[in-house]
Amino acid sequence: MKKGEITITITIGLVVLILTAVIFVQFKTINQTDITALENMREDELKTEISNFKKKLEEITAEVKGVESKTKEYQKAVDSNQEASKLLEQELEEQNNLLGKNSVKGNGILITLTDTNNQKISSEDLRALLNELRLAGAEAISINGQRIVYDSYVVDIGGTYISVNGQRIVSPYEVKAIGDPTYLESGLSKKQFGYIDTKTGEGKDVSLKRQNNITIDKYDGDLNMEYAN
Repeated sequence: MKKGEITITITIGLVVLILTAVIFVQFKTINQTDITALENMREDELKTEISNFKKKLEEITAEVKGVESKTKEYQKAVDSNQEASKLLEQELEEQNNLLGKNSVKGNGILITLTDTNNQKISSEDLRALLNELRLAGAEAISINGQRIVYDSYVVDIGGTYISVNGQRIVSPYEVKAIGDPTYLESGLSKKQFGYIDTKTGEGKDVSLKRQNNITIDKYDGDLNMEYAN
């Protein structure tokens, strides 16, 4: 095998690995859904939630098939270095967007959570919001300018402030999400059991509005896998 073909083959493997990691994160998000909340839902709300799960599963299945299709496409392009290079460049650009390595811009929503004299926003509030946004199809998310990626962590530090990706953030917490604004808003605004109703019912200050041309900066840290190398 020629040197150029070896390089292309190795790159194909890397692209498939990246796609597999992204799909794994989507499965992980679904597995972390609050089962207790589902048990408390009314029948019509539960049917809607099940429909949403089925849709997300179909999307993930489509992505798996897409990986297989792309792999075959690359294999056919191996004989033409120029064609293969173009395909790889496009695919890597898309995967860098998904992994947070590129700054992105698009329509979506802005959720603002603010501490009050009676109620403080916790890291748990933010983590729950991130899960809801991912389930609603958010393609990119940031909190106070910190890009959320597959290994981001959001934790309380000594009960005094919240840390995101190792950076200190304070109230108000501005969570930007790029995606279909209708899906994102409806995913958070379900009556009684939706995120907004739940948090406002707890006395917390949470607001949501649609925004066009949201910019979310790239993630500047290192993307590490603990067991894969």
